[in-house]
Amino acid sequence: MTKRAAPDYPIQDLFATRWSPYAFADRPVSQDDLHSLFEAARWAPSSYNEQPWSYIVASRDQPEEFERLLSCLVEGNQAWAKFAPVLALGCTSLNFTRNGQPNAAAVHDLGLASANLVLEATARGLSVHQMIGIVPDRARELYQIPEGVRPLTGLAIGYVGDPGRLPEKLRDRDLASRSRKPLATFVFGGKWGTASPVVSQQTP
Repeated sequence: MTKRAAPDYPIQDLFATRWSPYAFADRPVSQDDLHSLFEAARWAPSSYNEQPWSYIVASRDQPEEFERLLSCLVEGNQAWAKFAPVLALGCTSLNFTRNGQPNAAAVHDLGLASANLVLEATARGLSVHQMIGIVPDRARELYQIPEGVRPLTGLAIGYVGDPGRLPEKLRDRDLASRSRKPLATFVFGGKWGTASPVVSQQTP
C-alpha cells in the first residue's frame, strides 16, 4: 500500500511517498537496513555539531527487550505498535557537553536526526511512524536514562501492512488521503499571519 502526496509544487519523490502507517507487516527489518537508518540519523545537522540525539532500539526477535520498550508507549500506541518489527525511543541531551549550558536546539536537533532516519527508511521501502505518546518516567526507570537526557518520542519501524487488520478508527486513518496546510498559512512576510510574496504570488 502506498499513499503518495499531491504537492502543489514539485518535490523529491521521497517526500511525496513518505507516510506514517498504523498497520505493519509481519516481516523483519534487516540488520543492514537498521545500520543505514541510524547512520542517516548520525549525519544530521545539529547546533555546534553537538549531536544530542540518542536512540534505544528493540526488535521482535528479542521478545523480552521488545516488550520492555513497548511498555514505554502509552496504551493507545501499544495497541498497533506491537505489530511493528522494530521499536525505538528517541532521546535528546538537554545541555551542551562543551560547557554544560542548556542547548535550546536539543529537541529540534533530535527531530532533524529522526527526519534523516525516516527518509532513509522511505528510500529503502520501509516506513516509520513517530509518536509523542510515550511514558517518559517509565523509560527513564527501565533504561536508567540519566538526568539531563529527555526521552521524547517513540518510533515504530517496518514495512507497511494490511490496514484491514486495524480497528476501524485506525484503519480509516491509514486509508485516508494525505493533506497539508497551504503554504500561505505558514510562510509569512511583513508581519505574522501575512503570506510572504514568496508564496502568495505563485500559483501551482
